[in-house]
Amino acid sequence: MNSKYDALFTPWKIRDVEIKNRIVMCPMGGTSLFGWFELTGCHFDKEAAKLFLERANNNVGLIIPGIAPLRDTFWGKWLWQNPKMFEELKVFMDEIHKTGAKLFIQLTAGMGRSWAITELVAPLHKNKFTRALLKPVLDTSHELASPSPQKSRWAHDIECPEMTVEQIHEIIEAFAKTAKLCKEAGVDGVEVHAVHEGYLLDQFSIEFFNKRTDEYGGNFENRYRFAVEVVKAIKEACGEDYPVSLRYSVESKMKGFCEGAMPDEDYVEVGRNMEESEKAAKYLQDAGYDMLNADNGTYDSWYWAHPPMYMPQNCNLEDVAHIKKFVDIPVVCAGRMEMETGAAAVAEGKIDAVGVARQFLADGEWVTKLIEDRIEDIRPCICCHNACFNFSSSKGHANTQDLTDTMGLARCALNPVTMQSKKYSIKPAKKTKNIAVIGGGIGGMEAALVCAKRGHKVTIYEKSDKLGGVFIAAAAPSFKEKDRALIAWYIRELSKYPIEVKMNTEVTDVKALGADEVIVATGAVAKKIPVKGAETAVEAVDYLLGNKPVGENVVIIGGGLTGCEIAYELYLNGKKPVIVEMQDDLITTKGVCLANTSYLRDFFKTNQVPVYLETALSEIKEGSVTLKDKEGKTFVVNTDSVILSVGYHPAPIVDGGKHIHLVGDASKVGNLRTVIWQAWDVAMKL
Repeated sequence: MNSKYDALFTPWKIRDVEIKNRIVMCPMGGTSLFGWFELTGCHFDKEAAKLFLERANNNVGLIIPGIAPLRDTFWGKWLWQNPKMFEELKVFMDEIHKTGAKLFIQLTAGMGRSWAITELVAPLHKNKFTRALLKPVLDTSHELASPSPQKSRWAHDIECPEMTVEQIHEIIEAFAKTAKLCKEAGVDGVEVHAVHEGYLLDQFSIEFFNKRTDEYGGNFENRYRFAVEVVKAIKEACGEDYPVSLRYSVESKMKGFCEGAMPDEDYVEVGRNMEESEKAAKYLQDAGYDMLNADNGTYDSWYWAHPPMYMPQNCNLEDVAHIKKFVDIPVVCAGRMEMETGAAAVAEGKIDAVGVARQFLADGEWVTKLIEDRIEDIRPCICCHNACFNFSSSKGHANTQDLTDTMGLARCALNPVTMQSKKYSIKPAKKTKNIAVIGGGIGGMEAALVCAKRGHKVTIYEKSDKLGGVFIAAAAPSFKEKDRALIAWYIRELSKYPIEVKMNTEVTDVKALGADEVIVATGAVAKKIPVKGAETAVEAVDYLLGNKPVGENVVIIGGGLTGCEIAYELYLNGKKPVIVEMQDDLITTKGVCLANTSYLRDFFKTNQVPVYLETALSEIKEGSVTLKDKEGKTFVVNTDSVILSVGYHPAPIVDGGKHIHLVGDASKVGNLRTVIWQAWDVAMKL
């Protein structure tokens, strides 16, 4: 191992619990050991247990599973009322401890206004009759209960009810009873969720959300009373020496309702500012908390707690390092942490440990690979959130993600086996076959790898001189360094298996390949639009690949993800983009996480990038475009260049058949998750 990482592999303590190294696997929604959003109620989740045991066997120091709701989301049973689950937990903890890792259970008070109510459930809640009918199964009023009546983060036409004092006391009691059961099961500590990310306890602590006039609202002490009474109750039940961590946001990074602050922006904080945070951190430590698991943000500035690729690496380190000066307990920092930077921060005493989350989903062996000096073998997390937390939302819509996805968080777009080991696994083929893969993009490379691992003889045919397909263009922007690393990872992985790669080879006759099975992964082509002058515009892929230069003022036709990323890159390069979109919001596609989309929307708003919504392109002329708004009025925008980003349609070289299988965009245009998962769906059956 490179000596620059040495500081990460030194022991440290949380109260009397010694952790063998400074790498913390941070909590992620969907990785609860007690299940997540389960219709059958909470239970010991064997899939999550398998995930954590594999990571524990790969040298992580401290594991903190995702939130365990104190009360079942469905049916409303309290967690502490399920003793069998804690008996199974005790057996699991014995296995965890054999690896040398430690594990804390994260318990949540709830989400309040941040509960990601779905498009399916929202109308049921808004109707008094259906809300009452639904209550025994899913008590939406309980899930949405907040410090004060206020709009839901996800459905602005829903008013969250005010939580009663009786409900607060029930939750405090549940924290204590559940923590005691965790301790008896051998769990090393608990983490309280959370004065963090705008969840329920955070909403109580922030004056912007908390308008109560009783003992749980108003002044500083009252606003933090809920969190203080929780830790005191846990300590009374479990003893002063039992470690209690707190998930903590240093600053809220909020400019207003559903409006976050950009990195380095000069703004007025309406949530918890640094001055209050300095006081709050010390106050919470003195109340009994033994560690701060820290970053920044709320759901209004979700990209701080769930940083997409647009956020700077180590984005929370400066603020977290500052807050450590005001406490004596250990402080962990999370948020796109680079290990070299994290190790240096630990060595300098700026933080005590480095928090990492989604990288553990993309590659469960990454700590082992770091120790073994195999950095290039680590499959990088690209911060896409396509599978791990793809709650999506746009103007006028609640969480638009399908319920099956909402119930299945913590999966990975790049690594289908994560939290889906029953569905996706490598099993030796019953019969070795010659398999031809046409197209060396991500879908083709993934399919080739799975087939080769199963024992097949595989040949990839790529018509260009590069592997990566359209993802080369997607990875081109300056902020896509992880995407470029992913392409390099794939190319390196291919070299480890007996896969023949034929470059500069265009296949026109599939039968001539003589293969037993053919996987067609030839991707998609850009759509054409029937608009006068469209032939003079630059296609998105051509711009991204640098094939066609653009001028100073650039109009982007299409405000989907690609169009917005192009506009973002243009702005970073000092140009003046304008976005034209026919929908009523930018990036309305399902499956693109609100943390990602809200960053781009907030960025364009903050930097006054012109965005024309519900607007159509009528004509492209030299030096201008003619646009038409929703009222049918036309207007002209002057421009030097026009980029078209209006979508794609599949381009298979041949339709599927008995021995011909379409993969990825050649089958149906999607995202990296749909491409990779479909590659597995096909390759596992051959």
